[in-house]
Amino acid sequence: MTERLKEACGLFGIYGHREAATLTYLGLYALQHRGQESAGIASSDGEKILTYKEMGLVSEVFDRNILQRLPGFLATGHVRYSTAGSSRLENAQPVVVEYSRGFMAVAHNGNLVNAEQVRLFLEEEGSIFQSTVDSEVIVHLIARSRASNFRDRVIEALKPLRGAYCFLLMNEKEIIAVRDTYGFRPLCLGKLGGAYVFASESCAFDIIDAKYLRDVEPGEMIIVNDDGLHSIHPFETSGHALCIFEFVYFARPDSIIFGHNVHGARKKLGYQLALEQPAEADLVIPVPDSSNAAALGYSEASGLPFELGLIRNHYIGRTFITPEQSIRDLGVKIKLNPVRDILEGKRVIVVDDSIVRGTTSRKIVKMLRRGGAKEVHLRISCPPIRYPCFYGIDTPTRRELIGATHQVEEILKYIGADSLGYASIEGMLKSMPLPAKEFCVACFDGKYPLEFPRETSEKKHFEKRRPSYYVSPG
Repeated sequence: MTERLKEACGLFGIYGHREAATLTYLGLYALQHRGQESAGIASSDGEKILTYKEMGLVSEVFDRNILQRLPGFLATGHVRYSTAGSSRLENAQPVVVEYSRGFMAVAHNGNLVNAEQVRLFLEEEGSIFQSTVDSEVIVHLIARSRASNFRDRVIEALKPLRGAYCFLLMNEKEIIAVRDTYGFRPLCLGKLGGAYVFASESCAFDIIDAKYLRDVEPGEMIIVNDDGLHSIHPFETSGHALCIFEFVYFARPDSIIFGHNVHGARKKLGYQLALEQPAEADLVIPVPDSSNAAALGYSEASGLPFELGLIRNHYIGRTFITPEQSIRDLGVKIKLNPVRDILEGKRVIVVDDSIVRGTTSRKIVKMLRRGGAKEVHLRISCPPIRYPCFYGIDTPTRRELIGATHQVEEILKYIGADSLGYASIEGMLKSMPLPAKEFCVACFDGKYPLEFPRETSEKKHFEKRRPSYYVSPG
């Protein structure tokens, strides 16, 4: 079991470039942290859509020969972790189909909370599904629509869907980007010469020298075709619910999401954490790499020196063989190694972004003590994670979240540190570059902005699939 939460997916799309598939490959490469189970690209030359997808990392799935078999000026790409739907090839995206009106490809980031309800209705009406991903329902809804153009068919298909979504949808000649009205997950718009590009994070623009223009707004639909770029807002908007964990952990620190730089937000998280959870110590170190910025902020606020007391091995592949149980505890040392010259005899504040199950934190504390640390004070830049996410994060069941089942004092005893301090919800929100009301913090307080449907069949499905996930909102 992983100790880190996993983002569901990463999206990339481009319209108007003769090397669309190759640029999509590069964009997905920059978004690899958002999904490492499967990768896929669909491209169009204006006449038909071709696609290739496989299980594995972007660099494992694609090579030059495969990309040459994906010609065209228009492409969408997807990297995936499984949240709704298991980890197998038929669930890889983009979903590409040929139907009565031609070809279409769909790539999705997020979770549709009423997907099972809609799916059951469609199956009763005769639809046959090829995968178990919730994203496939929109393909069937578009295919059933009698609207005269692709844009209106997409709008009609989206109206019954509820939940978190960023969609990139394409036919042979146009691409549509759309984001749910709550804005749970990020989606950016950029430009490369005369081509328009879309990506889950702006770091995907940097790798191809594209310019970040802005975010796709919550509830906005952008259509790009021969007539240029057009923006509409076809859905009634409510309050926003941006995923705060994108700033805490998921997004790359060099990215712009929700209109703001991730590194700056994380540094402020660390600064606020130092004000809320100080400790008598000699130095501050991060758990690399996701906590580097927060540790810098903590160091700045506390006046304590920042050091790299843990070094991460960046060359661990997916095929790494897990050691036998007798030496399983050595596994964390393959990823992290302490620097004794820095730690020896020191009182150390170690900053991390989150604690999920607590097993990795416990191993890190032991490692630091063996590396010579006199005291280890663990500081976490977000509050305890107490509730699962239904909006596109692969969260463990509630009984597996140590923050849901144990008090802070009990967690401290388990991990073996000298002290443990979490950021408060208020402090975390205060550190954000947007007002507190803009964010979803349901994984910390259980106040879900969008409920699951109450229909019995739907509830039973999710309870069966994720035994402890269903928590009554509020």
